[in-house]
Amino acid sequence: MKNTFPLLILMLLAFACKQDDSKKKQTTDVKLPKQYTIKQFMDNTQIYGGSFSHDDKNILIGNNESGIINAYAQPVTGGKPIALTNSKETVRPMSYFPEDNRILYLSDNGGNEIYNIYLREEDGSIKALTPDSTARATFFGWAHDGKSFFYQSNKRDKRAMDLYEMDIKTYKPKMIFENQGSYSIGGLSNDKQYLALGKPINSNDSDLFIYNLKNKKLTKISTDQARHSPADFSVDNKSLYYLTDGGAEFQYLMKYNIADGKKEKVLQEEWDIVYAYFSHNGKYRIVGINEDAKNVIQILDMENNKPVDFPKFDSGDITSVRISRSEKMMSFYVGSSKQTSDLYAYNFETGDYKRLSNTMNPEINPEDLVEGKVVRYRSFDGLQIPAILYKPQQASKDHKVPALVWVHGGPGGQSRLNYFGLIQYMTNHGYTILAVNNRGSSGYGKTFYKMDDQNHGEKDLQDCVEGKNFLASLPYVDAEKIGIIGGSYGGYMTMAALTRQPDAFEVGVNIFGVTNWLRTLRSIPPWWESFKDALYEEMGDPNTQDSVRLYEISPLFHAKNITKPVMVLQGAQDPRVLQVESDEIVAAVKANNIPCEYVLFEDEGHGFVKKENQIEAYGKILQFLDKYLRGAVAD
Repeated sequence: MKNTFPLLILMLLAFACKQDDSKKKQTTDVKLPKQYTIKQFMDNTQIYGGSFSHDDKNILIGNNESGIINAYAQPVTGGKPIALTNSKETVRPMSYFPEDNRILYLSDNGGNEIYNIYLREEDGSIKALTPDSTARATFFGWAHDGKSFFYQSNKRDKRAMDLYEMDIKTYKPKMIFENQGSYSIGGLSNDKQYLALGKPINSNDSDLFIYNLKNKKLTKISTDQARHSPADFSVDNKSLYYLTDGGAEFQYLMKYNIADGKKEKVLQEEWDIVYAYFSHNGKYRIVGINEDAKNVIQILDMENNKPVDFPKFDSGDITSVRISRSEKMMSFYVGSSKQTSDLYAYNFETGDYKRLSNTMNPEINPEDLVEGKVVRYRSFDGLQIPAILYKPQQASKDHKVPALVWVHGGPGGQSRLNYFGLIQYMTNHGYTILAVNNRGSSGYGKTFYKMDDQNHGEKDLQDCVEGKNFLASLPYVDAEKIGIIGGSYGGYMTMAALTRQPDAFEVGVNIFGVTNWLRTLRSIPPWWESFKDALYEEMGDPNTQDSVRLYEISPLFHAKNITKPVMVLQGAQDPRVLQVESDEIVAAVKANNIPCEYVLFEDEGHGFVKKENQIEAYGKILQFLDKYLRGAVAD
């Protein structure tokens, strides 16, 4: 018996060592990423655009490396982009001229969305081609011969976007279509004879027409109640290609013969075809497909009816495909949920492609970021809700982390597998994010899309609450620390959650969200006139009995129910969600003696585009969450 006690001690020590080793293994299994500041995340470069110069030597892009988006020329051979503008307002580059290096771009005033068209001459001088601070103008495209361009403007009537043609020698505009019927203009044939016009019936269905500019005849193409939208005219002007979901859940591509009215189905996939168009001379047809929140591109060589042997990028999406007028070159972007989008140039003749940008801040290692994962969970009524889950690398069952339900804009938007700096910033700092695609989101069939009609703030809100329950079931999420965040319609859903389900979430972050539907629907921008009836059909008409329901779902009128901390962010120039919406909800929350932080930018609209404002806004969001959700002082 003497030797039993020492043996027992040794056995206990060995067991303890095994336990320690097991704990160490669990700890080392969790990768602790390097954490980055919001400034480092915002020092990524945002670029977009892909118009080729007449000689295919440069690509016109927007680039925010100066702190605000300006126009740049990116050489297709690579190297540093060349600044073309130095504006203090956001520049939205549209196109190079077809035969020289002049460019067209749009700009507004502080984000008010009243755009004007500007010309930059080759010598760098700038000229306003639509100099009217009260009228909105948008670029529509070039005439096929390159001698003029088309644009839309509401100069005649603030509620109607008419179509104009401007000769590039005289810069004198000529109205070619007076939009008396509040149509959306979707395309113009190369011979300038036919216009494709859309007319929304509601947010789900729309009619499609062809208007003959010569004889003024309007022909209705759609014969069933479904979604119809023009895609492109054939190069020979004989056919209109269009998208529809008639008799199907997802949009497919159709062809309409103008001479005899015959229709034929061209292409159908298992997901929505979201666009289709032809290159300048019709050599290529480009099709984009929304496949479960990810882009799929198909390019068909029309001369041999064979797919183009396009570059493969296993870890990223291809977006924004543009083909030069010569049809020799193509520009496109490649990005993912954890990698910013970079510009590429592709040579059809050689099959070679070249990466032209490196937009990720070199201080950030993409391996420290998180790739979004498509998941699905069941809502209260058994409906499967698609979502994108971002799990922090430092999260584990032994290190539970706080979480957020992210709600996209809309109504009718979609969270996709794209890079978003704010989501990566929050995930990098230890927050699990579930970007829900609640019922009413696009991309999952027309039945799913229609499910929130006249039901906003109710069943779609329950989908978000069930998203919270899904997060709470994850072994690495702290079920007591789950908040909700969203922008625009997502901001509304945030406030709806805090007023209609006040115990569901611990905090809410409202980024320029609607809080009073009666006012918002009565004050929509006049240039949305063609969509107003459809919007009223979906949301309700504030001038009818619908106003009762709109009052009930408006968070402002139920702000007394808010018991959890709130953060509100707003742009003073926002024409869609007016500043007063945020002013009033902030005042109402503070009247409850509930913590409420308000971030207002005088020089922003519906979305923050200036880098310094993004840094301030997103940095303050994390500080707010660390204080009121995580319960710790911000890093």
